[in-house]
Amino acid sequence: MSRRARSVGRGAEDCLEAVLVLAAEKRVVRVRDLARRLGVSCPSVVAALAGLEEKGLVRHEHYGGVELTRAGAERARSVYERHQLLHGFLRDVLGVSEKVAARDACRMEHVLSPETVRLLVEFVRRPGRQPRGVSR
Repeated sequence: MSRRARSVGRGAEDCLEAVLVLAAEKRVVRVRDLARRLGVSCPSVVAALAGLEEKGLVRHEHYGGVELTRAGAERARSVYERHQLLHGFLRDVLGVSEKVAARDACRMEHVLSPETVRLLVEFVRRPGRQPRGVSR
């Protein structure tokens, strides 16, 4: 992935993830669908898409559909997978409520290092799921 494509913020990653999820649900992803899912205005989505298009992560036809590029799909899948991992960990392992787990996972997915994500995956897959240094 190019340096240009790597330098996107939380809102842009949320937008990429939303395109990925909506594309799986429906044939064509539209600006209004993204705005509804993200809880923002259509002009905000159009501005975000322009930035993502400039970075080579989406294709957006004016008044048309939104598609992820190969690089955009990779980034969106990465964000989505981190979100699912964190959401499941918070809810199933720590016992955080569904609502709080969803909200916190959405915040955390953007800031964790690859090392932390790798170790979290190892922990979740470990039989007994007990963190190092913690006894029952």
